[in-house]
Amino acid sequence: MHKENHDNHSEHDHQNHHAHMIEDFKKRFWVCVVLTLPVMVLAPMIQDLLGYSFTFKGDRYIQFGLSSIVFFYGGWPFLKGMVDEIKDKSPGMMTLIALAISVAYFYSSAVVFGLEGKIFFWELASLIVIMLLGHWIEMKSVMGASNALEELAKLMPSEARLVKEGGETKDIEISELKNGDIILVRPGEKVPADGVIIEGQSHVNESMITGESKPVAKSVDDVVIGGSINDNGSIKVKVKHTGDDSYLSKVIGMVNDAQQTKSKTQNLANRAAGWLFYIALGSGIITLIAWLSLGKEFDYSLERMVTVMIISCPHALGLAVPLVVAISTAMSAKKGLLIRNRTAFENSRKITTIIFDKTGTLTKGEFGVTRIKSLDDSLTEDDILRIAASVESNSEHPIAAGIVKKAKEKELELSEPKDFENITGKGMQAKLDGKKIEIVSPGYLKEKDIEIPEGSFKNESETVVFLLSEQSLKGFIALADEIREDSFEAVKTLKERGLKVVMATGDNEKVAKAVSEELDLNDYYAEVLPEDKQKIVKDLQNDGEFVAMTGDGVNDAPALAQADVGIAVGSGTDVAAETADIVLVNSNPKDIANIIIFGTATYKKIMQNIWWAAGYNIVAVPLAAGVLAGAGIILSPAIGAVLMSLSTVIVAINAQLLKKSIN
Repeated sequence: MHKENHDNHSEHDHQNHHAHMIEDFKKRFWVCVVLTLPVMVLAPMIQDLLGYSFTFKGDRYIQFGLSSIVFFYGGWPFLKGMVDEIKDKSPGMMTLIALAISVAYFYSSAVVFGLEGKIFFWELASLIVIMLLGHWIEMKSVMGASNALEELAKLMPSEARLVKEGGETKDIEISELKNGDIILVRPGEKVPADGVIIEGQSHVNESMITGESKPVAKSVDDVVIGGSINDNGSIKVKVKHTGDDSYLSKVIGMVNDAQQTKSKTQNLANRAAGWLFYIALGSGIITLIAWLSLGKEFDYSLERMVTVMIISCPHALGLAVPLVVAISTAMSAKKGLLIRNRTAFENSRKITTIIFDKTGTLTKGEFGVTRIKSLDDSLTEDDILRIAASVESNSEHPIAAGIVKKAKEKELELSEPKDFENITGKGMQAKLDGKKIEIVSPGYLKEKDIEIPEGSFKNESETVVFLLSEQSLKGFIALADEIREDSFEAVKTLKERGLKVVMATGDNEKVAKAVSEELDLNDYYAEVLPEDKQKIVKDLQNDGEFVAMTGDGVNDAPALAQADVGIAVGSGTDVAAETADIVLVNSNPKDIANIIIFGTATYKKIMQNIWWAAGYNIVAVPLAAGVLAGAGIILSPAIGAVLMSLSTVIVAINAQLLKKSIN
């Protein structure tokens, strides 16, 4: 218990540290915004651009004073970051920003105190403000996912009702629960911890955890998730997972992992910044030497060098990825996509084949009524269902549960059966309102020489039971592990995008074939074991396919690990935390199409933004260095600043357009 509390404490400290850092960036950003406004108003370059004049004695010293605060206070995270990057021998974004702001600050300060040249205080201040904003946005978007999960964790009750040896109950703090404890959960109460039902049956509402809107029937040996709501029956639960082992803690852990794993495109922005650092340093030194060798005075040559080094640090690159990632993370979360591995998410654009598990993925994973047919004009379909549900109400068989559940959904009033008994292997019978009612299999009808009505069997995936009243056939009910309505749309969308859609299931050949035909899949594999699924993935990869595997994350784990993109569909207590790259919170196959659409759109936007940001440099740096000076074309700091601002605005607008492309 001590370790568990310590771990919780560490995680809490980590969250607090992250929140504190966000607050710190936010504070630095707003302080610097306030200080930057007067610096910009007093900047000669801004005055020239906007055509106004506002000078007074000592205005340079005010700019110097305000810019010094902005440089040392606002620029501190970047200066500190530069030291860390240089220690790691991997200069990146922090080093590039620190180089640009240091050159701008120390050169401009020298100009204030006597050196001939231009002042770059406003570029320094605006660069720091925009970079602080970029980092704040990025950290906030990452924290946003954590906050959503912390809200989820708040769904846990604070107390549990412990069942003691004598059968008495005692209310205890949830933190005192141990694995193996027995707890009592009454109707309407929240389940305090993950566990297995050992007594009682009920329906449990898991919508706030799994996104499944309908309450799920639970009885002895079924797993319940901490935080779900017990609906209509008292249950005793043996605690299996508490604290960090619980489902909610695992999900929070997954997001923390996702935060630690930066995507390759994010690293690409950092690598681009690293290259730009060397380009900035190299270009600056070459510019100084070139102009001096051409006979220009030192002041002019130095000003060219400083201009090149400041322009080499694009404001836009600091915002290029954070803005897209922030919008992509928020939009994905709204659509029920938990992205554990951003690289796999962005690689979803390459998927050529998707393998679906069947049960609980393409289908609902529970026996449900698909058709009801009355063969007696005096009885409606609801009458057939009500009579069957009344007889089946005492049975624990999955077929019975499906019929009773359907009757409850329709709010039909059930009667109490009498003399209930099983007809071994054939069905069951009971007395209802004085009549002998039998719910039986097709085999029983053949035995009794009762003709099976035409249209009883629609496909091989259905199980059909027949209702007899006093040996007279009155109707039938067909049941199946129903195909999710969303599956049809998901398969259609994926095929329209040119993907092969394949199903791999442990179910029998007949059922697999029926589901495959109904959904119009490209192919299917039946009666496969977990290792067979992994081999299917490998074989497809060897054929050059880029494979996504979707499954419930337990028996599908080897295949999920093998796949190029592993997608866990449906949330149980074990959600393939170690193997899946993406978790579909709402267990909806339609969301798999969204993964590809969102992943493709996100990748495109990130690449567009990196090119916009870098493209500005490709044009601006040589012009600032004076490559075309002979032709009378030289980039002034003012024009450079306008281009820099324009590049930043374009990147920001382009990132916002992501919302339209994935809505």
